[in-house]
Amino acid sequence: MDVRTGSSAASPADGERRYDVVVVGGGAAGLSGALTLARARRSVLVVDSGRPRNAPAEGVHAYLGREGTPPALLLAEGRKEVESYGGRFLAGEAVSAERSAEGGFRVVLADGSRVAAERLLVTTGLADELPPVPGLAERWGREVLHCPYCHGWEVRDQAIGVLATGPRAVHQALLWRQWSRDVTLFTHTVSGFGEEEYEQLAARGVAVVEGEVTGLRVTGDRLGGVVLAGGRVVPCRALVVAPRLVARGGLLAALGLEPVDLEMDGQVVGSRIAADAAGATEVAGVWVAGNVTALFDQVMGAAAAGARAGAAINADLVAEETRRAVAARRGALSLSGPVSGG
Repeated sequence: MDVRTGSSAASPADGERRYDVVVVGGGAAGLSGALTLARARRSVLVVDSGRPRNAPAEGVHAYLGREGTPPALLLAEGRKEVESYGGRFLAGEAVSAERSAEGGFRVVLADGSRVAAERLLVTTGLADELPPVPGLAERWGREVLHCPYCHGWEVRDQAIGVLATGPRAVHQALLWRQWSRDVTLFTHTVSGFGEEEYEQLAARGVAVVEGEVTGLRVTGDRLGGVVLAGGRVVPCRALVVAPRLVARGGLLAALGLEPVDLEMDGQVVGSRIAADAAGATEVAGVWVAGNVTALFDQVMGAAAAGARAGAAINADLVAEETRRAVAARRGALSLSGPVSGG
């Protein structure tokens, strides 16, 4: 079957399989993009390392119609949907992407295998770089949290601590105050706040505890409090942190695409692969979607971005195929010469 009009992939003589689109990353954005493309009768391969960012979470939230669904179940059902339209999957880690001599792109996997595609959709997400406090990583996604819209309801009315690591700490504390009256802001590595900020915190009943946090107190596999440098333990049942959000875009370096810093309130909060509203990057033929470019997207937003990128990629392929068809038609007409009258 023609690779451009159906769901089967071409296999050149060298054994390297070629697809209309290779999607790198099998999370919500990647699966949504792959589903859109497969339903458009494109040959699609999803390369997935099997390490979703939200794996520690108990459920997906603020996803209309799927509230509370375990992340692994959502992805498993998404894979079945993609496969039902002819999409294919390959387990592995993509380490680089490069232009191929035949046109299009080649994706190289960690085991040395390669796949080729006319277009790329990269949905590799991001890595959360947590503050260097012992114990945070072990509780990440359980009681160590960052997004109130993802986890606020689950810890409502509990004692919530906020770890200050930058200028947005006060904003964080005031935001989480919406879910609990018992919120404590730990100054940690921030030297102090402005007079107006202290006033805002006091007005909303947010306690401020000075001193560096050096660890967590865990009892019975449940967070019980934070430990300060002097040994004092302040009770809390959830601890809010602001991780540095780092785009997983290393495989795009060979194409000249490097992550760019994202700043908020004068602080670098992470990095992203720059793209337009549809996910198109400055490299023609390469799209991105999800947290690799939109750092604060929740699962529903990432899925929507994947669908937008998938539609844009299909439109781009249609435009190229039309240009080729027009050129072929003109060539055929020129060879046939003028049609003489009777």
